[in-house]
Amino acid sequence: MYVSLKDVAERAGVSFQTASKVLNRRSGVVSVATRERIERAARELGYVPNALARGLVRRDSLTVGILADDFSDVALSRFVVAVQRTVERQGHAALVATTAPESAAPLRRLQEYRVNGIVVVAPSIEEDAGFGEYLRGPLPAVTLNHIAGGGVPAVGSDHRQTGALAAEHLVGLGHRAIGTVTGPTGRRVVGSRLGGFRATLDAAGVGLPEHRVLATEWDAGSAAAATHRLLDADPGITAIFAHNDTMAFGVLAALRVRGVPVPQACSVVGCDDAPLAGFAAPPLTTVRVPFEETGARAAELLLARIRGEDIPPRDLLPVHLVVRASTAPPP
Repeated sequence: MYVSLKDVAERAGVSFQTASKVLNRRSGVVSVATRERIERAARELGYVPNALARGLVRRDSLTVGILADDFSDVALSRFVVAVQRTVERQGHAALVATTAPESAAPLRRLQEYRVNGIVVVAPSIEEDAGFGEYLRGPLPAVTLNHIAGGGVPAVGSDHRQTGALAAEHLVGLGHRAIGTVTGPTGRRVVGSRLGGFRATLDAAGVGLPEHRVLATEWDAGSAAAATHRLLDADPGITAIFAHNDTMAFGVLAALRVRGVPVPQACSVVGCDDAPLAGFAAPPLTTVRVPFEETGARAAELLLARIRGEDIPPRDLLPVHLVVRASTAPPP
């Protein structure tokens, strides 16, 4: 059963205000005996202070809202956890709400808790013009990617560079027949990664024909199915770039089913550097995206903005290639 501050006050035989003063560490004179009686009553009842309410009373503790897409996306969950930990390490509270298709309920829920600011980790709604208009309102906000219409500070990585690094690595190994399995079309991050990948291949004189580009969902199963279609259409492909590591795991699985050895017959490059990337079979070469550092930076910038400080409109953290055993020169 939930134990309220009123219950503690009644057990200790004091007023609600006196109990609140002691347990919420507010200033004011309370005798040692009364303080001990209140603290003993709280222990006996198993009272746990309401951190949100205490922050509203004290006005020195902030509440940050985090609006996030589905936590099945490992990369986004790493970002969210980093935001939450950074906020809490600074003595503030973090509330997380997940997006829902065609619904404003998650955002409304955060508003009901009177959050002081919001970090948006939701690529699924970044192109929503109405949502972008809301974020340009009075509530301080920071986003993982630029939202429709701009005007909201964004923290992220250079997604175009992630594609460029993957292409440079494969071209440097000597590959000419290169394919890619991308995320869903229409997503800004997909366009950026594909754009950097294609531009780098074009500059090297390799090119990227449309039949070597397959868009699918972000999961391993969809990527495996796309890999089969890709190789059915062009069996001569010797390297594949997957737009995240989960998809790369699907690519590896499809190649294994087809009896195509990696990297002897086909190289695979992922993107993100997921925690399991080094344990894939073979260990996955990937472009590391610094999600933890990016999440921490987003939290720090939002807290600064809440305090009224100026923050940069865009802050991009560097990415870099992590070479493991899934890439080699073509056969």
